Amino acid sequence: MGLGTDMKKSFMRQYWRIQQSQTLISMVFWITTLTLLMWPYVSWRFQNRADFLGISTTYWGLLSIAITVLLGVLILGWTYDVVLGLWREHLTVVQERNPFTTYKINAPFGMLLAQTNSILKKMSVDDPEIIRHCEFIDRWLEWNANQEIWARTMSSWKEIIGDEDPYLFHLSPEGRKKLEEAAKEIQDF
Repeated sequence: MGLGTDMKKSFMRQYWRIQQSQTLISMVFWITTLTLLMWPYVSWRFQNRADFLGISTTYWGLLSIAITVLLGVLILGWTYDVVLGLWREHLTVVQERNPFTTYKINAPFGMLLAQTNSILKKMSVDDPEIIRHCEFIDRWLEWNANQEIWARTMSSWKEIIGDEDPYLFHLSPEGRKKLEEAAKEIQDF
């Protein structure tokens, strides 16, 4: 890996760490913000300057608001997860909107599918239904080879592996040529 790749990877690792800590930091901000927003409305109850267990009632009041906010957020999260289960529908919608779970194929999976399809075709020469299915898979793979992700994959194979001509046997000569031309035009960042 080059220096640029190492720097990108290091940057993305730090970015990932920031994202992972975001949940906890967000919770602290929620508690702090809501506690300080509520305090002016309830502070009069804690202004008698009394102490409880050697701690000013002002701090007990702030702590009780913070704990109430924390429990409220946790109860909302629990309700969302256990009672409503909305995350399940959210994941279903995400899957439905993801083209790679509906009609697109990435190149490495496409190569595996092409190999399996080729074996199936050779084993079932006498079965017109299976041949029909295999021809559909061939057309689907050919269509996918015209997508940008396949051009990016081809470009990466050439750059990373150093292979000048990754041979994709399942593509027509025209499709292979078109993919190679598209791979040359891709800018890898």
